[in-house]
Amino acid sequence: MMKDDLFRKISISLIWFWLVFFALIPTFLLFISSLLLPGDNELVRLQFTVEHYVRLLNENYLRVYFRSFVLASTCTIGCLLIAYPFSYFLVRFCDRFKGILLLLVIIPFWTSSLVRTYAIIAMLKTHGIVNSSLIALGVIEQPIALMYTNTATMIGLIYTLLPLMVLPLYANIEKLDMRLIDAARDLGARKYQIVTKVLLPLTISGIASGCILVFLPAMTLFYIPDLLGGAKTLLLGNIIQNQFLAARDWPMGAAISVSLTLIMGLLLYVYWRYYQSPLESDREAH
Repeated sequence: MMKDDLFRKISISLIWFWLVFFALIPTFLLFISSLLLPGDNELVRLQFTVEHYVRLLNENYLRVYFRSFVLASTCTIGCLLIAYPFSYFLVRFCDRFKGILLLLVIIPFWTSSLVRTYAIIAMLKTHGIVNSSLIALGVIEQPIALMYTNTATMIGLIYTLLPLMVLPLYANIEKLDMRLIDAARDLGARKYQIVTKVLLPLTISGIASGCILVFLPAMTLFYIPDLLGGAKTLLLGNIIQNQFLAARDWPMGAAISVSLTLIMGLLLYVYWRYYQSPLESDREAH
């Protein structure tokens, strides 16, 4: 018993150490930097100001925020449309190959996302796998310009972030009592009614978790628009990269990063409040 208590205390201490030194302190330093002025010979000057947050209300920045929001929302919806039926199929019909398919979903995490992006370039370029296959099948006569387009950027984002949608959906659907679906079918419910009235409401927590995990990274992955989109579209991730590395305006880059952190916090708060309310209602009922 004493060994279990000691192990528990050490584990919790290590977790707190990790959170404090590698999450809370860097975030706090980033916030402090966003309230300072950039220096000439140093990264920041100890002179407090809120002008960086005021600049975020500029029309140009708001346009970039809106463009990034639209792109991230489209990517999230695309990942959800692909991941949901795949996760359902994996849980309901594919017991024999479940482990292999899950391994195939996780394998991309074992390689660098930059390497995976170059693999997509090999597929989408003018004489790449996609165009060569379509020409061989007689679907097209000339190669289609896929590279350096918004389509290529979207393909790269969905391919990179899809596992982040699949895993929470799979975990949520696996806990679902499939007898409820069979009961709805026995009671005469049609397929779309089973999906909208039974399946989606019971798995909404997994959907929300997957959307949160996909949405924020989709707004900040700067290398995918650069490599696949040809840097034609300026997104938040590109601006943050330019502020830190090119313009060397660390306070402005920190302000944008903090704003994204606040957006993530807001989404998590909404998620927590949405699922806390039913729990409180259940407690009051009992």
